[in-house]
Amino acid sequence: MGGVITVENWAEIRRLYLAERLPIKAIAKRLGLARNTVRNAVRSVQPPRYVRAGLGSIVDEAVPRIRDLLKEFPQMPATVIAERIGWDRSLTVLKERVRLLRPVYASQDPASRTTYDPGEVGQCDLWFPPAQIPLGYGQVGSGKTAPPVLVLTVGYSRFPATMIPTRNAEDLVLGQWAVLGQLGGVPRLLVWDGEGGVGRYGGPNPRLTPQFTALRGMLGTRFYVCKPNDPETKGLTERNNGFFETSFLPGRRFTDPADFNAQLAGFLDRANARKRRQLQGASANERVGADRAAMGPLPPIDTATIGWRNSLVLPRDYYVRLDTCDYSVNPSAIGQRVEVIAGLDTVRIRRGTAVVGEHARCWARQQTITDPEHRKSADVMRQAFQNRSPSGRGPAVTEVAERDLSTYDRAFGLAGDDDGQAA
Repeated sequence: MGGVITVENWAEIRRLYLAERLPIKAIAKRLGLARNTVRNAVRSVQPPRYVRAGLGSIVDEAVPRIRDLLKEFPQMPATVIAERIGWDRSLTVLKERVRLLRPVYASQDPASRTTYDPGEVGQCDLWFPPAQIPLGYGQVGSGKTAPPVLVLTVGYSRFPATMIPTRNAEDLVLGQWAVLGQLGGVPRLLVWDGEGGVGRYGGPNPRLTPQFTALRGMLGTRFYVCKPNDPETKGLTERNNGFFETSFLPGRRFTDPADFNAQLAGFLDRANARKRRQLQGASANERVGADRAAMGPLPPIDTATIGWRNSLVLPRDYYVRLDTCDYSVNPSAIGQRVEVIAGLDTVRIRRGTAVVGEHARCWARQQTITDPEHRKSADVMRQAFQNRSPSGRGPAVTEVAERDLSTYDRAFGLAGDDDGQAA
């Protein structure tokens, strides 16, 4: 797409095409873009990699005062705003900024509904189970110190959940993809609270993190981030969290996060097969088919493009850091650029196309994970370095200079004359 459009425009194009089923011509007209630009965005499952930074605007400094006025008087005309803030420059540029900011303060909440059509809404939340979850290396999580469970509650049929390692944006995106994979489709709207790794409230245009902005475009859907202290907007999933605590946790013991997810999956299989009054006497399994039929399809996403990804030159100690843990790399890559790619379960390090390290993801904190083969290779390289000669060939040889003994006689005044008498 050649940097012509931003990631936000790319995401909106794909949402309109995949979720709203608008033709390319209509999208181009609505967004004021060329048809080829829209066509290229629809074909691309990856977000634009390079976006030219904006040069700023003369109205930027006045934005905080404009927001203060709109927050109190959402319908205040731009001409009155200009008078209140003492604006003496171009009124056109001020009107354009007010037009963009006004929906943030004058919009309606699109998720405040009590009934849901198939495929319409999926409510997302993080649940911190008050149970003992062994994380390895003697660490145990519980409650707020436990790994979070990402719960997705579909408005029409209800449904899945999975435990993820952290609340970082990379893990939240991977968890979002995992529960959508369990569901088998993409709702037209995904609702979150103001989770730091997801984004912040912004009315119909939430301020998503870069990771969720890219995911939004890949999925072709829309996200809504709730106002602070607004649990009613996602009351379905809040009630599901309480249901898990009263019906899933009691009497259970877990050996690790994988065991927790396995037991949770078995519980959900049984719970989703039960007929429920809230679903008009049907079960979630009986209604999920209608949900999937009305949802967007799951796109072909490589999780390596949405999870943890970092590039660095491997230092002498041949370890790379992911979150709070260090993972070893084959020391043959020291001084070369490597790429760290991680999902929920695996950490993989590549040098070009070659894999120079692969580990199971550690859910404990501040641990050092070492592959025994990497340590052996490091020992061999260290021994070879110590045995090297100055020329780089063969073992090092130390030469000791020899001094004539008469030098010591002269130094101590013992040098004699020709007949051997001391002077």
